[in-house]
Amino acid sequence: MDVEENLISIVVPVYNSEKFIEETVQCILGQTYQEWELIFVDDCSNDRSVSVIQGYRDPRMRLYQNSKNMGPAYTRNQGIAKARGRYLAYMDADDLCDRDKLEKQIHFMQRTGCAFSFTGYEFAGEDGVRNGKVVHVPAKVGYKYALKHTTISTITVMFDRKQISDDVLSMPLDARGEDTATWWKILRHGYTAYGIDEPLSVYRRHGGSRSSNKLDAAYGTWKMYRRNEGLGFWKSCYYFVNYVANAVARRM
Repeated sequence: MDVEENLISIVVPVYNSEKFIEETVQCILGQTYQEWELIFVDDCSNDRSVSVIQGYRDPRMRLYQNSKNMGPAYTRNQGIAKARGRYLAYMDADDLCDRDKLEKQIHFMQRTGCAFSFTGYEFAGEDGVRNGKVVHVPAKVGYKYALKHTTISTITVMFDRKQISDDVLSMPLDARGEDTATWWKILRHGYTAYGIDEPLSVYRRHGGSRSSNKLDAAYGTWKMYRRNEGLGFWKSCYYFVNYVANAVARRM
């Protein structure tokens, strides 16, 4: 794969994000590590999201637009296809991170040679102010552990595209929790995810976020066990009960 060796490609799916997108852009502009490209893929927003993004003139930012609304999995996959960097990271258009998040994470990956890393994070309210609730992460996560834990957050991951091919990184279009289904797929291919136990990212919670519908998310997880992972009924029950219990504990 012909990629830029030290470049981090950050894929940001955008849908009606004008309220938060400027804060997200500013936190990337302020990073201590500056070898990045910011790839926005707009999924047919009907607010000012596109015009806000177009207001920036930084050549490291690129905007693409879906011809029709396709959902977050398809939208992120479009971003992966446009990525030029060896390293791939995600941000949502309403989330934030520490100034040294990219620097610490890429140096960790270069030092250890790992293909898949993720970090801890802290919750924040709609105003982006951290509330002190920190999610700690283990040193490593394998496939069976991931099936039972909501450990890996999308805004914390980074991948080495020289070690993990784009077809493995691509998100399934038939999963309600397409990000979680992707981590499971990667780990099922024999990779291990390595954790950096620092809250380098900020997970903003507000009523408009898709993750706020907990019952829908839980049902989607059940369907992923059965459909995406091909697990039997009782094995699915075992993992699902553990998954829900750990999700509740994480948010208490």
